[in-house]
Amino acid sequence: MAASDKLTPAQRIARSNRRAEWMRQIKQWHWISGAISLTGMLLFALTGLTLNHAALISSKAAVTRNEGTVPPSILEYLKADPADKKAPLPAEVSVWAKANMGIALAGRSAEWSSDEVYVSLPRPGRDGWLSIDRTTGAASSELTDRGWISYFNDLHKGRTAGAMWSLFIDVFAVACIVFSITGLILLQLFAKSRPSTWPLVGFGIAVPLAIAIFLIH
Repeated sequence: MAASDKLTPAQRIARSNRRAEWMRQIKQWHWISGAISLTGMLLFALTGLTLNHAALISSKAAVTRNEGTVPPSILEYLKADPADKKAPLPAEVSVWAKANMGIALAGRSAEWSSDEVYVSLPRPGRDGWLSIDRTTGAASSELTDRGWISYFNDLHKGRTAGAMWSLFIDVFAVACIVFSITGLILLQLFAKSRPSTWPLVGFGIAVPLAIAIFLIH
């Protein structure tokens, strides 16, 4: 006699209610994690295609060069050696660079040498730099914009996108893990009525595994 046959009607109802509550919780976590990760999954899937076929997608980088001269009153802030060779530029110099060179330097560290201060300006989809002669005040900059596709590709790779984007990727990754695990549990719960469930799951595992083992050299 099966163990379930020994249960009283009240016990069967309680067991059925526990299963229903379990199902409700799994479905709720599944759709919540899916909703949170939807935009991220679309972004990473689309940029996966653009990265995989980068050679077929032509793009022309736009390069902007600029030159200027830091006035003597502001140049004075660059003549004293900083305690840290990676210290950011003084606020007065940053304000001048924004107003005259069109470059935002907030939060950027600089490379200080005896005769020059250099700021690297990488961003998703862009690269750039600013150089200022600490003696003469001669300033030059170059900004390279590689377009929107490159911008989203760099977001996919997390390239120089900042701490908030890094945090988003962590949250997105956790949401995807929850979505996948709850999806696997739902597959298991409904597998009896859907015979193709486990063959399809096995196929999804076997194909990338076979490619990795036998076709990647």
